[in-house]
Amino acid sequence: MDELFSADNLKWRDKAREIAEDVVRPLAAKYDRLQEYPWEIRDALKEAELFGVWIPKEYGGHGGGVMDLCLVVEELSKACGGVGVLFAVNALGSFPILVAGTEEQKKHYLPQIAHGEKLIAFGLSERPAGSDASGLVTNAHEDGDSWVINGQKKWTTNGGAADIYSVFAVTDPNSRSRRISALIVEKGDPGFSIGRKEDKMGIRCVPVVELHFDDCRIPKDRVLGGRPGLGFKHAMMTLDRARPGVAAQALGLAAGALELATVYATQRKQFGQAISGFQMIQQLLADMATNVEAGRQLTYAAARACDTGAEGITKLAAMSKLFCTDMAMKVTTDAVQVFGGYGYMKDYPIEKYMRDAKITQIYEGTNQVQRLVIARNLIKEAGRLDHLSAFIPLPDHENTIADQERAASAAGA
Repeated sequence: MDELFSADNLKWRDKAREIAEDVVRPLAAKYDRLQEYPWEIRDALKEAELFGVWIPKEYGGHGGGVMDLCLVVEELSKACGGVGVLFAVNALGSFPILVAGTEEQKKHYLPQIAHGEKLIAFGLSERPAGSDASGLVTNAHEDGDSWVINGQKKWTTNGGAADIYSVFAVTDPNSRSRRISALIVEKGDPGFSIGRKEDKMGIRCVPVVELHFDDCRIPKDRVLGGRPGLGFKHAMMTLDRARPGVAAQALGLAAGALELATVYATQRKQFGQAISGFQMIQQLLADMATNVEAGRQLTYAAARACDTGAEGITKLAAMSKLFCTDMAMKVTTDAVQVFGGYGYMKDYPIEKYMRDAKITQIYEGTNQVQRLVIARNLIKEAGRLDHLSAFIPLPDHENTIADQERAASAAGA
């Protein structure tokens, strides 16, 4: 597919691939075992200037948008799904500023992120509000020239490592449409602290933590966009642009697992021959490869749609996230099957791919939510197809095709 990409697309993809093979892959098992943030990998990504790929040039980035983000995330995730998340979550955290920030907010925060000087996280989920993003209870109120935040956030990826946080809180509990606002919180703000660090099944090299706000006081100019009440809209706009990145994580995991399984199948011998010679293994590999390629096409299509401002990105982003993450879970599980008993052992790298893949079906909107998003958009779009109603007889109506033909025949007679 190289001919479909720009020179810059290929440049950043190839840089990411080099770091993935030279830096990430040798360290993946170590940081999975330690469950510690791999600062040396962060430093390699910073030195390669990869943190700026999705940020516009006027704010210190390279202007590649969601497509470059997906290409880099895919390559990193082939070597380690946790590092793919470690990188992509900075896009998730900065997208609210990109889509809704004031010019002053963009100029202040985005260059720091683009240059890899500071990391950012996204604080939306809470104990009572996971898939139900409108059910937040963390709240903020104005007090003089400040906002004061109280509450907790759950499952904040990159928390603790990050310096900047995009946080969503209830600022008008009596409003239905303008109940939530997005606020920018910084490490060191009074009343802000990091709580419980989760012990996770996968993506173990990137921290997932609770955020605690106890009369956390921030300057009034840190409300996103300079206007309260638009936080839910900002969160949904962010997820539309971030979900192709999750698809790319899953795609990279699936592609990486397929590569390992294919190499193993050509080396592992049973019954006097390499297991790649058995038709059942060939079928597994063929199905895995076909699904990976289908996911790649859908991910890139969603990324292009985001970057060109095309209509319907909500549906396409949800489709890419849904398909690729379900696909990754299937492909990584099948890859473990190809490895047989060895695939279940931590001495071999493949079981980590399956553990890392599972979370992609859950975060940034569970796949059950993605199906709801897709279906609702399809139903909403059905109005464009009203012309087909004439060809679909309704039940209990004398308007079947046979009725129409009889009427036409009678009129002709």
